Amino acid sequence: MLKETETVEFKKSTAELKAGVVSIVAMLNKHGRGEVYFGIDDSGKVLGLTIGSTTLRDVTQAVVDNTEPKIFPNVEVKNIDGKDCVVIEAKGANGPYLAYGRAYVRVGESDKAMSAHELETRMQNKKKLHWESEISRKTRADVNEDAVKSFMRKAKEAKRIDFDFVDVKTTLNKLGLLDRGDLTRAAEVLFCDENSMEVQAAIFAGTDKLTFLDIKSFKGNLFSLRQQAEIYVKEHMKWRAVITSGPREEIPEIPVDALREAIGNSLCHRDFANPKGNEVAIFKDRVEIYNPGFFPDGVNPEDFFSGNEHSILRNPLVAETMYKSKDIERWGSGIKRIHDECVSAGVRVEFRKLKTGFVVMFYRPKWEEGEGLGDKGRVKGAQKSAQKGAQKTAQKILEIIAQNKAITRAEIAQATGLSDSGVKKQLKQLQEKGFLRRIGPDKGGHWEV
Repeated sequence: MLKETETVEFKKSTAELKAGVVSIVAMLNKHGRGEVYFGIDDSGKVLGLTIGSTTLRDVTQAVVDNTEPKIFPNVEVKNIDGKDCVVIEAKGANGPYLAYGRAYVRVGESDKAMSAHELETRMQNKKKLHWESEISRKTRADVNEDAVKSFMRKAKEAKRIDFDFVDVKTTLNKLGLLDRGDLTRAAEVLFCDENSMEVQAAIFAGTDKLTFLDIKSFKGNLFSLRQQAEIYVKEHMKWRAVITSGPREEIPEIPVDALREAIGNSLCHRDFANPKGNEVAIFKDRVEIYNPGFFPDGVNPEDFFSGNEHSILRNPLVAETMYKSKDIERWGSGIKRIHDECVSAGVRVEFRKLKTGFVVMFYRPKWEEGEGLGDKGRVKGAQKSAQKGAQKTAQKILEIIAQNKAITRAEIAQATGLSDSGVKKQLKQLQEKGFLRRIGPDKGGHWEV
C-alpha cells in the first residue's frame, strides 16, 4: 500500500494543483526534496488520471510561476498499478521557498504555514550560508601545504576522491574552495593556520564553572583544531584496563569514536560568522562539546536517532571537504553515530539546543562507585589510588578556598580532616602548580584561585 510521508504527498487529481505546489514548497523547506503524485487519494488508493496534451506543461508552469525562488521540477507520467498518474519531483537548497507568496514547511503529512518569525530566522540563516563562499583576505601563500597533503592522504585512503595532489592551487580548485583563483573563507578555515577559528578548552573542579583547574586556547586550521581538542579530552578523561586471557584492553570512559564525531561536527556545523569560539569543557561529572551554531528549525536532535532524517548543512563547502577525508559523516548520521556508540558503551549523552548555540553532553560514569565496570574491569584513572586521593583532596581544598578566600589553614584542616602539616603541604603544591596564589601576608592576606 502506498503511503504519504514527509517527502511524499498524494492528490486525487490536478484540480488540487495549487495544494500540490504548496506541498512541494513545504517539503523543500523541510528536506530539500519532495514528490507529489496526482491520481492517488489520501489512503494510497490509485485512481489514475486522464492525461491531456497540455497536462504536463500546465503542471510544470504552475510550479514555476507560483514559487519563489523559482522551482524547476521534473514532471512526468508514471504508470502505477496499471493507471496513469502525474508525478512532480523537485529538489532545492535555495530556500526558504514561497508558494503563492507564502512560506510553508512540512510537518508529518501536512503542510504548515511558517510564522513570520520562523521565516525571518531562515532568511537570516540563508545570508550566513554565503559566508564560506566569500573571498578570503588570505592568499594561497597562507595555506599550510602539509595540511593539504595530509588531507589528500586521508581522502585517498577513504576512496572519496579520484585525483592526486599536484599542488595547492590545483587541489583547492578541484575541491571547489577557490573563486577565480582566490581563496574562499571555507579554504581559509580549513587549511590556513592563521584564521578566525579558536577552541577554548578547560577542566573545572566541580560541576559548574566556578573553579577551573586548567585552561587552554587552541588556534590553527580546522583539522589541527580537531586533533588538539580530541587529544586534550583523551588525556584528561579516565581509562580502565580490562584483563582477559588475551592482550590487555584500554577502555575510555567516553567512546572515542563518539567524542571524535562530536568534536568534528561542532567545528564543521558552527556559525563561522559568529566571532565566539568553540568550547571543550571537562567537568567532574560530564564533558561538554559546544559550538556557536543554532540547530536547524523544525527538527530536534532526537529526530536523527533513527537515521531516517536528512541533514541540513549550514556550511556545505566545509562539510563536503571534511566528508571526503572522513573527518565527518554526512546525511545526518553524526548524531545517530554518537548516540549509538554511547548506548552501546552504557554512557549517557544529551544533545541540547541553546539560545547561543548547540552542545553535546557526555556524562562521565562513576567508576569509583562501580558504575559502568564489568567484573574484570578496573580503573586506570590516575594510575594509583594514592594519587587519586591526593587529587581529590587538592580539588576539595580549591573548592573550599573559592568559597572563602580569607580562610585559614586551621579552618581548611577542620573542613578536610587533614593535619596542619598536611594542609601546608597541599597548599604549597597547589601554589607550585599555579592553581593557587597567596595575596598579602599570612595574617590579613587572602587566597586567589
